Amino acid sequence: MAEAKIEEGSISVSGQTLFFREAVPAQSSSRPPVLLLHGIRFSSQTWLELGTLYKLAAAGHRAVAIDLPGLGRSSDAKAPSPLGEPAPPSFIQDVLDALNMVPAAIISPSLSGMYSLSFVLNNPQNVAAYVPVAPICTDKFKAEDYRRAQFPALIVYGDGDEQLGEVSLNNLKNLPNSQVFCMKGAGHACYLDDPDTWHQKLLEFLGRLK
Repeated sequence: MAEAKIEEGSISVSGQTLFFREAVPAQSSSRPPVLLLHGIRFSSQTWLELGTLYKLAAAGHRAVAIDLPGLGRSSDAKAPSPLGEPAPPSFIQDVLDALNMVPAAIISPSLSGMYSLSFVLNNPQNVAAYVPVAPICTDKFKAEDYRRAQFPALIVYGDGDEQLGEVSLNNLKNLPNSQVFCMKGAGHACYLDDPDTWHQKLLEFLGRLK
């Protein structure tokens, strides 16, 4: 099978220009598109180098990784909220609308929790699935906010993540349709510590979506 080609582009969101990388399946597929966000020390380049974009496309998913405001090749864009505070739900909604990928599965590590959580909890109808990887801001929402969200969720963290792993899990486990995957011997950016296990579990989870 030929490896997916990576396309680069930009979208305008609230007057800001955001860079993205995209991998499209070789054949048309009914599988949900996947939006990949990233942590503060990373960018869409991370998902390219790790091979996640290629693997998602090979499994039939259109995969788009964006550079969040102020980071990567979106460095000139201004964040819609202060660091560590939930962004308006409209931010990710506008991203998905601009990319024509509603509903989408959303992969959200670390810093990107400030963008993803407010969106998925306020617009669950536009979420095909949610894969939080020890995101920040989980404590900014109430247990009942999580309990109302019925989308499938795969909660991922590394057992060596002593900062955000357990904290985020304690809040995210209120998601009613969720499963937990603890990556053994992995730290905060657990997907980097064991890419093979990360990809296997992610693709298994996405493959079970209706």
